[in-house]
Amino acid sequence: MNTAGDGLDLHPFRGVRYVPERIGSLAAVTSPPYDVVVRPDGLLHLESADPHNIVRLILPQTGPSGSPRSRNDQAAATLHRWLAEGVLAPDAEPALYVYEQRSGDLLQRGLIGALRLSEAAEGVVLPHEDVMPHVVEDRAGLMRATAANLEPLLLTYRGDGSATGATAVIEATARRAPLLSTTTEDGYSHRLWSLTDPAEIRAVRADLARHQALIADGHHRWATYLRLRAEHPSPTPWDHGLVLLVDTARYPLRVRAIHRLLNRLPVDRALAAAAPFFRVREVAGPLAPAMDSLAEAAKDGNAFLLTGAGATYHLLDRPDPALLDRTIPADRPAAWRTLDATVLHSTLLGHVWGIPEDSPADIAYIHDTAATVEKAQRDGGTAVLMHPVREEVVRELARQGVTMPRKSTSFGPKPATGLVLRTLRND
Repeated sequence: MNTAGDGLDLHPFRGVRYVPERIGSLAAVTSPPYDVVVRPDGLLHLESADPHNIVRLILPQTGPSGSPRSRNDQAAATLHRWLAEGVLAPDAEPALYVYEQRSGDLLQRGLIGALRLSEAAEGVVLPHEDVMPHVVEDRAGLMRATAANLEPLLLTYRGDGSATGATAVIEATARRAPLLSTTTEDGYSHRLWSLTDPAEIRAVRADLARHQALIADGHHRWATYLRLRAEHPSPTPWDHGLVLLVDTARYPLRVRAIHRLLNRLPVDRALAAAAPFFRVREVAGPLAPAMDSLAEAAKDGNAFLLTGAGATYHLLDRPDPALLDRTIPADRPAAWRTLDATVLHSTLLGHVWGIPEDSPADIAYIHDTAATVEKAQRDGGTAVLMHPVREEVVRELARQGVTMPRKSTSFGPKPATGLVLRTLRND
């Protein structure tokens, strides 16, 4: 058995899955992770796709009183009803699950299991972003009520790139008939296999015990796991959390930016306030060539693309060095001080625009570039479009114990929600 401070300690669990005969289609009941769903449009689309879509559990919207507790209680009642009615059912025996996503030339494979939780100081699972307390509180309320891990976090580790250890087991399993396969509306195909052979599980666990992982997606849910573990003295099922582990030496992930929508700041005011401190210039649209301009400017330093009412695009770059010196903390590594997200949060939001980063009324974090632009141009706010950070920068800062500003990166592809759940009462 692994002991605290070893490496990754991944355990089989009794996965809970949709019963095919009780739903219209598997694609119709899946969802992106909760924080990728664009509300309200994306939420309504998913709710109407199938009455049993998983979004009714991960983003409950109604309840007798409309309060967060009421919504969470409703999600719990829905989960229990679907289990009682046979819409969802636990697998017969504990397993690890091999999960594959494919789109064109992109292939990602990894292992879904119940990972023993650890604090960042233990050096086993490394966070790279700060979290927002109100989001952790929201997720904690939902997990408490449902007593379930409804969607796996995305964690990465680095093997040696060869088909040995856990990777050998994954690739051998992928040659077998899957438990399920589906293609979601984004064009990704998904396949899932159950891994129950004791020898294969031992090989996987022995290999993973030599590795540490980076949280690629799911910092708030990981912080929630740790919070709920502290509320339940060990040993309990709360000592573990549902994760997808991907070896990025074998299956590299894509790293994309997460954009900001400034709900109450019109773009003309944003540009006027930034002009004394940044070079501001209009660039050619539509969105694709404007993003190309952002990528080109980002080669030389910090750069941001803004748009809003009027549907024009403006590039902010070449920030005033004196302003950066005044507004960015000096006690962090140079790689952190020069991040676009650092300059955005410390300098633009904190000093130039005076916007609190922890105010949902003022700022929203949106993964989809086109959706960010559409909402800003329709509603009159400002879309701040970002250029992605390289994975090696993220990993190196995490190894140094330095967290990036919240919502700095978007690793993908992200696992679809709804293919396999973990209910703590079954585990």
